[in-house]
Amino acid sequence: MRRLALLAVPILLVVGVARAQQVSAASEASSQGIASTGESVQSPPLSPRQVAEMRADILVARKEFAAAINAYEKILATDPKDAALLNKIGMACQQLGDERKAERYYKQAWKFDRHYASAMNNLGTVEYGRGHYKDAIKDYDRALTVGTDRATIYSNLGYAYCGRKDYYRATVAFQKALALDPGIFGQRGNFGSIFLQRSAPDPATVYYLMAKSYARLGDAKDTAHYLKLARDSGYKNLHAAEKDASFKRVIDSPQVQEVLRAPAPFDIGKQQSERD
Repeated sequence: MRRLALLAVPILLVVGVARAQQVSAASEASSQGIASTGESVQSPPLSPRQVAEMRADILVARKEFAAAINAYEKILATDPKDAALLNKIGMACQQLGDERKAERYYKQAWKFDRHYASAMNNLGTVEYGRGHYKDAIKDYDRALTVGTDRATIYSNLGYAYCGRKDYYRATVAFQKALALDPGIFGQRGNFGSIFLQRSAPDPATVYYLMAKSYARLGDAKDTAHYLKLARDSGYKNLHAAEKDASFKRVIDSPQVQEVLRAPAPFDIGKQQSERD
């Protein structure tokens, strides 16, 4: 179980941390009545709560997760029903590998705000990490009913369907994610309040389905890129693309043909071994 959990730990970057640092510095300057330019600061001073939360966000950005949790929980003591804060604590716990504690915080966040889709999405990533793909799918579907960052959730849903080897539904989910955000597959988790899944027990198949999704859009460049990743990750049936109608618009592209014609790295090693 731990192996599966480690495979699914996504990457977290806090959006706006640099801005938070700037605002925090401005707040400190404001308390002294000066700004870095020597002029009075015009923006209203931050509340103690805002300053405390921004400092905790910075601890997360520095990957000092235990210290961040401690800082967030001090704030939570005065506002125990703040869904966004509960979600932040859950994410920090998940980064430390404490899935049970993360799950508890995500469920509390959802309990207090049934429109806070990030918490339900993140709960889905916990279930995914445990290999509980069916439960993850339920969580992602629930998040989609209220979520605004639907491209991220659909992408995560595609991963969960891949975990169940339901490749048709995985492809549908990936295509929906791509329609909402053409760059979603190239992103690496820069989302502040929501985890974007980027690990899988079978990455080769995931890459192939991503290539298929780009092919439907007629995007030869990205199709070739993900076909190459699938090939290099050990996908065994790459040439099925030549007969798959989903690849029809790009199959004759020189970029795609170059990937299909080139031998996979493991084939090169096999040929070398046979010659030796």
